[in-house]
Amino acid sequence: MNFSRITDNVFVGTTPRLSDYDRLHDMGVRLVINMRLLRGRPPGTALQSVQYLRLRTIDSPLAPIPAEALVRGARAALQVIEGGGSVYTHCARGRHRSVAMGAAILIAQGLTPEAAMRLIKERRPEADPEAFHIRPRIIEFAHIWGSEARSVAPEAA
Repeated sequence: MNFSRITDNVFVGTTPRLSDYDRLHDMGVRLVINMRLLRGRPPGTALQSVQYLRLRTIDSPLAPIPAEALVRGARAALQVIEGGGSVYTHCARGRHRSVAMGAAILIAQGLTPEAAMRLIKERRPEADPEAFHIRPRIIEFAHIWGSEARSVAPEAA
């Protein structure tokens, strides 16, 4: 398993093997977000304390990551983080889809898209948040997330 700790509660990397879930659990990970279309398995019943969310996406400019997937993942991640857990997001090589999801989580926590992408790149040099088909998805997520936050705020007041 090749991964990077981006913050105390966000990890980005490659697809974990089933045997890696004990290590993830020991690191405080309570949610694994799988951004792959066909690979990766939940930990099964052996490790009930780690939730698993599969958001089937492909790494292609012809099929951009759906903004809804990033929103769904960010919402799930925030719940886990607010409960004291950490999140591990992965794709095949830990360069694009997992990075987009990691950036979405960081944006949902209050970072700007630029700060989120910069932090991920600093902590995970092989990450490529500036890829021409990834950066626009991160920026779109930020716009959607910001709009949702503004539309919810008046009702909460």
